[in-house]
Amino acid sequence: MAELDLILTGRRKDLGGFSVSRVLPSARRRRVGPFVFLDEMGPARFDPGAGIDVRPHPHIGLATLTYLFEGEMDHADSLGVHQTLTPGAINVMVAGRGIVHSERTGPKARAAGHTLHGIQAWIALPDDAEECEPAFHHHDPEELPRFERGGAQMRLILGSAWEHRSPVRTFSPLIYIHAEAPAGAAIDLPGGHGELAAYVVSGLIETGGEPVGAGRLAVFAPGEAPVIRVRADSRIMILGGANIGERHIDWNFVSSRKTRIEQAKTGWRASIAGGFKNTPFALPPREHEWIPLPGDPEPGSPPAQTEDCPTS
Repeated sequence: MAELDLILTGRRKDLGGFSVSRVLPSARRRRVGPFVFLDEMGPARFDPGAGIDVRPHPHIGLATLTYLFEGEMDHADSLGVHQTLTPGAINVMVAGRGIVHSERTGPKARAAGHTLHGIQAWIALPDDAEECEPAFHHHDPEELPRFERGGAQMRLILGSAWEHRSPVRTFSPLIYIHAEAPAGAAIDLPGGHGELAAYVVSGLIETGGEPVGAGRLAVFAPGEAPVIRVRADSRIMILGGANIGERHIDWNFVSSRKTRIEQAKTGWRASIAGGFKNTPFALPPREHEWIPLPGDPEPGSPPAQTEDCPTS
């Protein structure tokens, strides 16, 4: 049917005891509104002593939003923020002109063993905010509006929907909702949000006459007023917003300008070479590791061996 544009399937990647499914960007669809990146993390079970350790790495030109269904995760950044994220709360990191952060399992969760399951989204900043000052915002679950719609329980994470509005600061018109929907629910998605999509975390929905199962993203045609019909108890993330224009993505950098991404790459290399002292990027406090640019040597790697040129 006309209201459904396409269905995308996430691509699973094993990170060593921890699986991530990347839904956006895709070869068939680079973004939905300002959402340029969507990852489902887990679900994964960590034995005592194990956890995730995403070493410090830089970002520009975007806001990252991390939301958990299970488990916990520690965020640390170059602003000096250290925040533990738990289910139902959100961490929003605004990279702007540049920030560095790490994501790790905290000591208590690591010692006890735990399950981790959640969604991380990257939201491209509009042209006039790409170079804003970096910032970090945490919101507890009770700060986010909760309501019932079409038989489903909704939590409004970002933007406005129907008569509800999230208190979380945004930089362009968008919407992001977590829905827990029993079989038989029918959700009429709100209009006026430009591009819209629905990601099925678990369960089964039908929209536009097509079934959409777990791990798949239904992308709707612009200007349509789609309805989600829930065929089995489902967990759904609804997202979208105004199209803010072309965005380039290279590693962890997002920008409307390729030259700005090259500048950020040069700045990251210079920061590593300068020991993160008075350099374009700084490490979070008490962090001493980092992730190099793809293809660059890992910290502590021996220098590449070269052969002497023959003389004549």
